[in-house]
Amino acid sequence: MKNLKILLTGTLVVLYSAAMVGQVKPWPVPANFKSMKNPIAMSETSTKAGQALYVKTCAACHGKTGLGDGPKSKSLKTAPTNFSKAEFQSQTDGEHFYKTKTGRADMPKYEGKMSDDDIWNVVNYMRTFKK
Repeated sequence: MKNLKILLTGTLVVLYSAAMVGQVKPWPVPANFKSMKNPIAMSETSTKAGQALYVKTCAACHGKTGLGDGPKSKSLKTAPTNFSKAEFQSQTDGEHFYKTKTGRADMPKYEGKMSDDDIWNVVNYMRTFKK
């Protein structure tokens, strides 16, 4: 009986751990960022600038077309966001700005590495991945 309890407990731990792999934890965004408006108008100039930065800094994890399938994606603890999904596209530009600027876990922080205008251009480019 004792061995059965140990076996069942071990099995439950393994199943729970397997279920949690790749799960994305909520990423709360402060209200002042959530409501922030993008000061860079969506334009060909902005998306081209954003694309150049994206290829250099984001594509290795998020993939060339934003599907979260970049060459580094399999080595990360959490799956990179798929920018084409409705759950990403439904977030505000301010939320994307905040997450790109501050980072967390496998997602690097770009504050001090990119100007705010550059981050906004990347946000505009990420909008082009919409299905």
